[in-house]
Amino acid sequence: MARKPQLIKLSTDEQRSLKTSLTKGSTSARSQTRARILDLLHRQRAPADIAAVLGVGVATVFNIKRRYLTEGLKAALHDKPRSGQPCRIDGTARAKITALACSTAPAGHARWTLRLLADKAIELGFCESISHSTVKEVLKKPAPAAPQTVVVHWGDNGRVLGEDGRHPAPLQPTF
Repeated sequence: MARKPQLIKLSTDEQRSLKTSLTKGSTSARSQTRARILDLLHRQRAPADIAAVLGVGVATVFNIKRRYLTEGLKAALHDKPRSGQPCRIDGTARAKITALACSTAPAGHARWTLRLLADKAIELGFCESISHSTVKEVLKKPAPAAPQTVVVHWGDNGRVLGEDGRHPAPLQPTF
């Protein structure tokens, strides 16, 4: 005997909430797609049709439906927070490791190596454990900022106008 499909009936508050999130456009594309899935399920469209129209898999439609039925609207629309690996090296430890790298090298060494820095950081109690590759990431300079966009204004005589209104030398073609 085939299972009877569970229909989704959204309350008026839930319908209003979905409509608001879809019309404002301030939510992520993923949340908007999930809201559209729930709206179409409420209108009793077939999951295969919903998947084809929205460009998602049929399993996605069923997963959103199941999540709504078991956990509610908010859980169906938004992802649960992901745990991830917590950062073991905090800002003060980073600063201390950087300051240690800038100090004079220990006796018998011409300069600090990454392994020496890692061992000394553990010895001084900056952190419980740290590898030399993590020390490398701590000391690594941040990526340079993206170059600022330069706006070019062309004058009537084919010369480039500077921001101060002066005419710099004409552009020379490069070959």
